[in-house]
Amino acid sequence: MYPSEYRYTEEHEWILVEDDICTLGITDFAQTELGEVVYIELPEAGDTFDAGDEIGSIESVKAVSSIYTPLAGEVVEVNEDLEDSPETVNNDPHGDGWLVKLRVELPEDAGALMDAESYTAFLQEEGDEDEDEDDDDFDDDFEEDDDEDYED
Repeated sequence: MYPSEYRYTEEHEWILVEDDICTLGITDFAQTELGEVVYIELPEAGDTFDAGDEIGSIESVKAVSSIYTPLAGEVVEVNEDLEDSPETVNNDPHGDGWLVKLRVELPEDAGALMDAESYTAFLQEEGDEDEDEDDDDFDDDFEEDDDEDYED
């Protein structure tokens, strides 16, 4: 499901590094969680960022989410098509829904990010943690109910 040539972040961005150019987008998981994307705010060509910087945001019918760059670099291209068709991120998040291209300072730093297999495992772990939290909430609710006094 996730392209093997990409690298992934815990914030659910993907990158594809070709020489010193890094294409950045959000993962299918991220777009599914966001729901219908209605607006995308992106940086301008020429803007520079450090690794971990917020470079824009994505607004959906559910929420607004920040976009971060995992690598330091200069924006060399912005996906202008998203201005008129932000839903492209939903329809093709790993292809035509790319966000920006950066000329990166240290392309080898991409090796520290997750590969597709690791990202899939990360999603599985994250899902398991959410289920555990839901179970805990159920247990807490159940215990609270036990503590209540009932009058007949």
